[in-house]
Amino acid sequence: MSDGGKQEGDGGKLFVGGAWVEPDGGCYEVTDPATEGTVGRAPEASPEQVRAACAAAREAFGPWSRTAPEERAAVLARAADIIRARLVPYAELAQAETGATTATARAMQVGVAAARFRRYARVEPAEWPVQPQINEAGPMGKAAVMGALAARRPVGVVACVTSYNNPWANPAGKIAPALAMGNTVVVKPAPQDPLSVYRMARALEEAGVPRGVVNVVSGRSVAVGEAAVESPDVDMVSFTGSTAVGQRIAEVCGRHMKRQLMELGGKGAALVLDDADLDSAVAGIGTTFSFYSGQICTAPTRVLAQRGVYGRLVDRLAGYARRLRIGDPREPDTVVGPVISAAHRDRVESYVELGCKEGAVVVTGGERPPLERGFYVAPTLLADCTNDLRVAREEIFGPVVVVIPFDEEDEGVALANDCDYGLIDYVWSADVARAFRVARQLRTGGVGVNTVGRNMEAPFGGFRKSGVGRDVGSYALHAYSEVQSIVWPG
Repeated sequence: MSDGGKQEGDGGKLFVGGAWVEPDGGCYEVTDPATEGTVGRAPEASPEQVRAACAAAREAFGPWSRTAPEERAAVLARAADIIRARLVPYAELAQAETGATTATARAMQVGVAAARFRRYARVEPAEWPVQPQINEAGPMGKAAVMGALAARRPVGVVACVTSYNNPWANPAGKIAPALAMGNTVVVKPAPQDPLSVYRMARALEEAGVPRGVVNVVSGRSVAVGEAAVESPDVDMVSFTGSTAVGQRIAEVCGRHMKRQLMELGGKGAALVLDDADLDSAVAGIGTTFSFYSGQICTAPTRVLAQRGVYGRLVDRLAGYARRLRIGDPREPDTVVGPVISAAHRDRVESYVELGCKEGAVVVTGGERPPLERGFYVAPTLLADCTNDLRVAREEIFGPVVVVIPFDEEDEGVALANDCDYGLIDYVWSADVARAFRVARQLRTGGVGVNTVGRNMEAPFGGFRKSGVGRDVGSYALHAYSEVQSIVWPG
């Protein structure tokens, strides 16, 4: 096995129909957000090449869907082994593309990707019995006991449009369950960091995935993604990204009755009740400042603090943020790396400026770190906010936390639910029964009780503008399948 260094398919070529193909649109440079240097060159596909990838996936679907689940699982297991064996060089590439810290790139990007391929290498029953029904004689036939079977069947060709904040875990979370179910895929990675996805395609190719089962096409032009979503060969679109883009994709899917799985924006509310363990709450909320530099839809960015702890919580969060080291993500003591691009840095900074104009108070942060190169944003805490401020309602996607006070428990719940999003909220309380009572009232796809940790078998997805559908664990197998019923007289 090679060391995962530069290989065919890493040098500006698309992966279409099992072949590495020269892009019609040439190549563009991928920028390291920490150094502003060039990481490599990524291919720019034409819409015609995207349609060719979709056609290749359609041709491969029949044979792959008829392959025994155990054989499909074996391919995924080999891919997991290859990715795990090359964790360090793969993580170095991910770090260069995204600006993630070394620990994050290794554990949460490449490590999670390997774990996801390993998870879906486990074959699960695709058919299960339904309770028999006794039918009396009538126009539909004689009296009979009707047996039934429900079965998951593959959807077909899945267009996987992935996010920039995790170019390993996010594509793996789509590709692995889709392939396990017998689907074929066309992956359109985010334009900021597509090189890691091509490296993943190389690992799958080495693992023995048949030609056309996995295809990767990239590009900065919106026409690339549009061609994949609109292709008549595509049966389903799995998208992770902004709500605005998700809405446009949903319009196309609706016109053509395509299945969709949407994991969109978030504005996670963290309710800190007056009996909470503040050390635990600060550590959890503080991940917004550090983890992916706040570029994660599950971040607890909107803190709702009960009056009894409001002042102490603001002080502790400010102290926590000030202690975080900002800088080169390759340095072992760095906690906060850059955001993905100069344009995104400007966007985050504009939100902080807007918050000040709206009346929020900058407790810490708010100024650009004094670094010569890189797209850095200082961890920023905005206090004395109200829920009607734009900084409290819109997804900033950066290391910015807003704090809103409330008095009674019911008021906190109402504030949390007064939001366009509903992906993951959080509750901190020393009284577990109280925390669960609050959690059950939150209109959100997930709730963390005294933790920001995840259970990777629990369903993941959002209410309202945070998405459509659920994945992760066995729920992903449902997401990438159609359910068929077979009925017979017993």
